[in-house]
Amino acid sequence: MDFYEVIKKRQSIRVYKPDPVPEEVLTRILEAFRASPSWANTQPWEIILVTKPEVKEQLQATLSERNPARNAIVDAPVIVCAVGITGRSGFYKENAATGRGDWVMFDIGIATEHLALAAAAEGLGTVHVGLFDYRKAGEILKVPEDRTVIELIPLGCPAYNPRLVPRKPLEEFVFKNTYGEK
Repeated sequence: MDFYEVIKKRQSIRVYKPDPVPEEVLTRILEAFRASPSWANTQPWEIILVTKPEVKEQLQATLSERNPARNAIVDAPVIVCAVGITGRSGFYKENAATGRGDWVMFDIGIATEHLALAAAAEGLGTVHVGLFDYRKAGEILKVPEDRTVIELIPLGCPAYNPRLVPRKPLEEFVFKNTYGEK
């Protein structure tokens, strides 16, 4: 599939078939995550793959009842838990290099979107889940204190063909030279 087709095809999937993700496909998707750029190549990430139903149920409890991705946490065959290593990305000699501090969220965002695009290229679905109790998720997953669970990503075969979500036209948000200049 053409790269631009993959970008347009990737949609947030919240309902999954129970079909397992083949190991070779999962490896390709994880390789896409690994290929992601990061601040000074710090690669401030780790991944925990959750497939055990009892762990998925515990993670589901970290989402509010109203979170539309709540059922996806238990229904998807794999939950990719993106863990960030704090104090590494955006730092030079243990000091923040910019006024924005830790860049771990930025780096994880790039890497998880690489993963989501690779999954779409493989015909699989994902959804970025960020609204959950990350501290509780860290406890469930036994994540050390210098790390934090940043995102939960259900991964699997979509149970439906998603509709394309409308996007703003470029004219609404692209400016030239200065803000507001068309």
